Amino acid sequence: VQLQASGGGLVQAGGSLTVSCAASGRTFSISVMGWFRQAPGKEREFVAGFIWSGGSKYYADSVKGRFTISRDNAKNTLYLQMNSLKPEDTGVYYCAAGTRIPYITTAEASYNSWGQGTQVTVSS
Repeated sequence: VQLQASGGGLVQAGGSLTVSCAASGRTFSISVMGWFRQAPGKEREFVAGFIWSGGSKYYADSVKGRFTISRDNAKNTLYLQMNSLKPEDTGVYYCAAGTRIPYITTAEASYNSWGQGTQVTVSS
């Protein structure tokens, strides 16, 4: 599975932004997809996850109620709509896919395909 992330940019605090992740290759093998982010000087952290076939979603507490993860079946594309953005949301956002996990997990090691990352910067 190959993943291509896009859509990052610069936005003011309180604004909105949507990042996308296009999946290609053996997409039929995907069981779970997720978004992670890495802020400068910090470790990468889980943001949101999506059961590829069933549609179940899970969010980190820090983004719950502000971010929405979704999928376009026809385009094999995962989205992360981010509203009410805060400066602490700044970071490189990575999409990831797991082909052997039956449930959404926050553990990076469970995901075996990663996109290249897209920068999101929220100014105060």
